[in-house]
Amino acid sequence: MKKLIIRADDLGYSEAVNRGIEKTVREGLVRSVGMMPNMPEAEPGWKMLAGCDIAIGQHTNLCLGTPCADPENIPSLVDERGQLLSSRAFREAFARGEELATIDDMATEIEAQYLRFREIVGRDPDYFEAHAVASKSLNEALARVAEKYDLPFLELYPETLSGFFKGRPVQILPMYASPEDYDAVAWFKRDVGLLEDEVPGMFIGHPGWLDDFILRNSSLTINRTREAAALTDPQLASWLAEQNVEQLDYRQL
Repeated sequence: MKKLIIRADDLGYSEAVNRGIEKTVREGLVRSVGMMPNMPEAEPGWKMLAGCDIAIGQHTNLCLGTPCADPENIPSLVDERGQLLSSRAFREAFARGEELATIDDMATEIEAQYLRFREIVGRDPDYFEAHAVASKSLNEALARVAEKYDLPFLELYPETLSGFFKGRPVQILPMYASPEDYDAVAWFKRDVGLLEDEVPGMFIGHPGWLDDFILRNSSLTINRTREAAALTDPQLASWLAEQNVEQLDYRQL
């Protein structure tokens, strides 16, 4: 049987993103949610989901906002204002064949965000991974913290659409949410069609609504709303129920 995890990333990014994710959980298909522990809206976002039966993960954020660690302890990760460097800065360095931040600085901030996650949620994450930045060192830094605290590490390789969760193979379903004509329902159905038997697949979406903060700080905007609409569409839920697919969350792997 085919197995599918439907996940919403970026809880905590902004109030509007939180509210869009909440709708996909309470009224839609999402059963796993990744939280950005360093963001001011992380704790309010978690409170919105109080009582929901979901897997909550640490979606470590190394490229937006104020770090959880002391900026003086992570100099390669912050700018002159003590704010985390942008995803654009990571991409530009990666294109030059350079690593923007050291593994030690990454691991320090990842650990600080883990401790903040525990403050907010009151327990360990159900899965442990990171918001995408262009870096060959990221998985190594994550693995270091995961080993220290015995965390359920989700090691992803987007370039090969593969990865491992707690050492077991998983399949990453392609994410093409950037085109202006993005059809979230069509892409979701296409992804379900790519599922391999017995290898758990992950549809990693970014559903949300929009506010001033997200419009000023993210290149992914209107397509968040399209994913939110798709993942709360009763017709899509009915279609998925007709497929030979077992829907899971990370706690079941």
